[in-house]
Amino acid sequence: MQRGGGCLSGLQRTGSQIASLYPCSNASRQVLNLSGFWDFRFDPGDAGLDAGWGAGFAPQRPIAVPASWNEQFEEALDYLGPAWYQTRFILPWGWSGKRVRLRFGSVNYLAAVWLNGAHLGEHEGGHLPFEFDAAPYLRAGENLLVVRVEGELAPDRVPPGRIPPDPRDDFPHRNHPDTSFDFFPFCGIHRPVVLYATPRDAITDLTVRTELEGTTGLVRVRLDRTPGDGATARLSLKGHGAEVAEEVSLSGETAEIELTLPDVAPWSPEAPNLYELAAELSRGGEVFDRYSLPVGVRTVTVEGDALLINGEPVKLRGFGRHEDFPVAGRGLVPPAVVKDYALMRWVGANSFRTSHYPYSEEAMDLADRLGFLVIDETPAVGLFFAEEGLGRRLQLCRQYVRELVARDKNRPAVILWSLANEPHSKRPGAKEFFRELYGLTKSLDPTRPVTLASMHEEADEAFEFCDLICLNRYFGWYTEPGMLEEGFARLSEDLDAAHARYHKPVIVTEFGADALPGCHSHPPEMFTEEYQAEMISGYVRVLEEKPYVAGQHVWNLCDFKTAQEARRVGGMNLKGVFTRDRRPKLAAHRLRQFWNARHDEDTRKERA
Repeated sequence: MQRGGGCLSGLQRTGSQIASLYPCSNASRQVLNLSGFWDFRFDPGDAGLDAGWGAGFAPQRPIAVPASWNEQFEEALDYLGPAWYQTRFILPWGWSGKRVRLRFGSVNYLAAVWLNGAHLGEHEGGHLPFEFDAAPYLRAGENLLVVRVEGELAPDRVPPGRIPPDPRDDFPHRNHPDTSFDFFPFCGIHRPVVLYATPRDAITDLTVRTELEGTTGLVRVRLDRTPGDGATARLSLKGHGAEVAEEVSLSGETAEIELTLPDVAPWSPEAPNLYELAAELSRGGEVFDRYSLPVGVRTVTVEGDALLINGEPVKLRGFGRHEDFPVAGRGLVPPAVVKDYALMRWVGANSFRTSHYPYSEEAMDLADRLGFLVIDETPAVGLFFAEEGLGRRLQLCRQYVRELVARDKNRPAVILWSLANEPHSKRPGAKEFFRELYGLTKSLDPTRPVTLASMHEEADEAFEFCDLICLNRYFGWYTEPGMLEEGFARLSEDLDAAHARYHKPVIVTEFGADALPGCHSHPPEMFTEEYQAEMISGYVRVLEEKPYVAGQHVWNLCDFKTAQEARRVGGMNLKGVFTRDRRPKLAAHRLRQFWNARHDEDTRKERA
C-alpha cells in the first residue's frame, strides 16, 4: 500500500542522510557488518505500523541479507507490498562516546528504520546508500534493528509503475507486475548493512579532482569534517614510486589542498594505475582520524566527434548489464560480480553502463581496479511527463543525482553521468526537466560529461544540452523483425541523421536480440542463437564504420528476469550473450572475435 507518495502515515517524517565515504576499519575507525540471516515477515494487510512492529515483532521465518525476497520464497515472487526485517547485535567494546552511523547500501524501494524502538527515519529509492545517526539510540548490551521495506509501484515514484493509459505516452505493453521498465522490480535489502564508528571530530567527506599537465598530475582535494576545534589536516599520495604530502591548518569544517605528482602514472583502461590518498587529522602532533581511498589521475573530455581519456580518443566496447542473479535477485553476490568482469574481459569489453540504476559500491571498486570505463546511470528509468506527479518525480531525480555524485565522484572508472534511460519525453515539459537535472549534475561535478539514453528516433530536445548522444536501437528486432539487412541499413541512416542533427559523439548504448539458449536455425530466424549473433555482428560492422560513434554497448551481458509479459518467455529478457547463470551463447563467441581483433588493430595503430 502506498502511503502519501512514499511517506508513511503515523510517523513523523524524518529523512536519511546522504552517504558518501565507504566505511573502513583502521586505528581510528571500526565497522560492524550486520549482514546475514535476519528475522522476517510479510505484512500484506499493512498492519505492522499500527501494531508497533518498529519496536520488534514476532518473526515468521529467516531471510538472507543482502538479497531480494522475491525468489527466496515461492509465494513472494510478485509481492511488492510491506515486509519487515529485524536483527539483533551487540555493540562492540570501545564504541561508547564515538560518532556512530548506521549505513544501508541499498534498500528497494521505501525503507523505514527503527533502532531500539526509536524511529530513525526513512529513505525513498533503491540502489543508492543512505545512513542515520545511531549513537543516541544505542545500548551497551543487545540492540534491536527493525526495517520496514515496501516496493509498491506508483506513478509518482521513480522508477514509476502502474502508469494510467494515455495515448500521448508510449507505453504499449502492460505486464505483471505493472512496471514502466523492462526488468523485474525486486524488493528487499539488497546491499550490506553496516554500523560504523568514527571519532566525534572526524573526516566526513573527500572530493578529489585530477588534471594532467604533460607528465605532471595535479590532484585537488577538498576535505570536509564534523565541527570541532582547530586541527592539522595532512594529505598524502603514495604509489608507483612516488610519495607527496601537504599539510594545512584547519580551523573550520573544510580544507582544500593541491598535490602535485611529477612523472605521474595516469589511470587508463590499459593501465589502471591507482595511488593511495590518505587524509589525516591531528592535534598536538597526535593523529585522531584517518581515511584513505584509491585515486586514479585521469581526465575526461568531449571534443568534436570524440570522447577523450587523458587527451586520447577512446572507443567504448561493452555492455548494458543488470544486477540480477538466481535466488539472490538484485542482492549483492560477490562471486557473480567477479565472474561478470571476467566474462567481459574474455569477450574484449572495456566498458559498461550501470543500466538502469547505480550498481553496488563493491562492483564499482573493481571497475577502478580493473580499468573498466563506466557510464554511471541514475535510477530514472521509464520516466513519463504527465503533469500529475511530475514535480515529485523531479524531486526524486534531483535526490538521486545528489546521492549518485556524492557516492561515485572520486572514481576514475566513472567517465559519464547518465540522467535517465529511455524517458518517454515527447511532452514539452521534458526539456526543462532534464535541463534542470543537467545543470544540477554539472554544478556538483563539472569534470565529467553528462548524457541520457534515448529510444526516440525523432529529435530528443534534451540532447540539445547533453554533452554527447546515447541511443538505444533495435532495428531488425522490434522493427523490421526478421529482416536483418533492412535493419542494418536503417541503423546506418538513423545514426547519420542523429549526428547531423546534434553534431556530437554518438554512443549506441543498447542493441541486440533475444535468443533462447540452444535454439538454432539455418538460415537464422528470430529467437535463435544464430539470429542474435548475426544481428549483433551486423550492428558492430555498421558502428565501426562511423567515425563519430564513440561507443557500442550490447544489450545485454546476461539474460535477466522481467515482469511477465507476452514478449518475455518465462518472465525473462533473453538478450544476454550469456545466460542468467553465465553460460555463453553463440553471440558471445562472435563478439570475442570482433572486439579482440579490433583491440589488436587499435594497439598496432598506436604503436605505429
